[in-house]
Amino acid sequence: MSGGAPGATVWLTGLPSAGKTTIAYDTAAALRSAGHRVQVLDGDELRAHLTPGLGFSREDRDANVARVGYVAQLLASHGVTVLVPVIAPYADARAAVRERHAAAGTPYVEVHVATPVEVCATRDVKGLYARQARGEISGLTGVDDPYEPPAAPDLRLPAHEQSRTESARSLVALLRRKGLA
Repeated sequence: MSGGAPGATVWLTGLPSAGKTTIAYDTAAALRSAGHRVQVLDGDELRAHLTPGLGFSREDRDANVARVGYVAQLLASHGVTVLVPVIAPYADARAAVRERHAAAGTPYVEVHVATPVEVCATRDVKGLYARQARGEISGLTGVDDPYEPPAAPDLRLPAHEQSRTESARSLVALLRRKGLA
């Protein structure tokens, strides 16, 4: 760990294909190069390995966010900067994760990757928007399932208006200002 910075959870929320995971991995690389202990908890990997039995109902989404938040807080409490690119569509579930961190005295940073749904649908990294448009899937966050954007995130990244490098730099700069990097 460089400079004695504490661990922290950095939750990147946003729509599918907003750029959350790309920004998380770019930020992780920058932090690692500065000597920090970093872990990315990728939402897709977690669903495959940590929460494979959960679906996409409101209850299952909330359970997923709670479990991921628990793991992130545990790692962060041991000096790891944990980047969590997970949609977490509901404000109250995100608030519960923040409260868990506050109760444990673990720093928590919320980042809204604020890419509009129209841009996300054009990017369509996983083909979800196309599948939803063809009627093959339903419950797509931001299209036919709710997404509650954070009202007051610690950082709002207009990832559709800046490069991935600029987004990662903005996030690293925020972490430095907060004494977390």
